[in-house]
Amino acid sequence: MSADTNLPRTSSRWLQFTNGQALGISNRWHKGQYCSLLTKAGIVGCGIYDLHTPAEFGQAIAIARGTPAQPLTEPEDLLPARIVGLTPQAEALGIRLGMTGQEAVELMLAAAKSL
Repeated sequence: MSADTNLPRTSSRWLQFTNGQALGISNRWHKGQYCSLLTKAGIVGCGIYDLHTPAEFGQAIAIARGTPAQPLTEPEDLLPARIVGLTPQAEALGIRLGMTGQEAVELMLAAAKSL
């Protein structure tokens, strides 16, 4: 059986953090994938996410980037990955370039408590 017969596929699961839970999502298809951690306040996602459009809509998005040799395919891959881009709304939550995905998720979960 070819690996392609298992594609496309999507999976989701709740992940526990100090400040609450985030919904981890993974989507995969032939030669492609993306993953994200969804919180009430915003998303920590991989490099597939555009920042311009979510910023225009007032959304908090922080992205990390994998490499062809080490792609970000599962939500847990985002935890140690470094944030390389963010919307102004994510920055307003205290998220900064260079912090880990886990640190960014914790800030989003803390912010969500007041929403």
